[in-house]
Amino acid sequence: MPFDGVKHRIGVLALQGAVSEHADMLSVLGADVSLVRTPAQLDGLDGLVMPGGESTAIARLAAPMGLLRAIRARLDGGDFGVLGTCAGLILLSDDIAEPGALAGFDRVGGLDVLVERNGYGGQLASFEADVECAAEDFEVGTIPASTPSRVAFIRAPIIRRVGAGVRVVATHQGNPVAVASGRIVAAAYHPEITGDLALHRYFLRTLGVSSSV
Repeated sequence: MPFDGVKHRIGVLALQGAVSEHADMLSVLGADVSLVRTPAQLDGLDGLVMPGGESTAIARLAAPMGLLRAIRARLDGGDFGVLGTCAGLILLSDDIAEPGALAGFDRVGGLDVLVERNGYGGQLASFEADVECAAEDFEVGTIPASTPSRVAFIRAPIIRRVGAGVRVVATHQGNPVAVASGRIVAAAYHPEITGDLALHRYFLRTLGVSSSV
């Protein structure tokens, strides 16, 4: 069902990661989804999802086109939002605990947090867990907040510091795992692995739309 009767156009960064899974979830929520591989494909979009994957690989693939700089320019314009998961969180963060890992590459930035790449461990340390979502953020009309939401942590980053202008919207064992600032929403986990719609629904709400799904 379209949001408030309007089809909002949301892109999915299609350089690496679970692109089709994110696209499917957005479609279920009523968005008009397109894949983004070049700066020109950002035109006309209301928002963008940056999937998980390997942050250095995404930065390397995006570099020749200046794609991450173009995403930041759209964010700075004020009429555009971005949801980043896992690697997307890293690329949206203003500070990284080991900055050398992305030295020489653009990041999007704009989110006042400090993250540590692979903070939850390597591939063998991946796990599924329930995260606690803030009811005031995730509850929509008659739809109860997804508390808890079942999600996956895969070589996940840890959020080590949250800036004064950033809200924590989900936690795991008391630690922040999803945050929001203006039209930027980012999470350390992968909601698309388990199909939990709460984070995507919340992101679309930051763009001023709502869904009955």
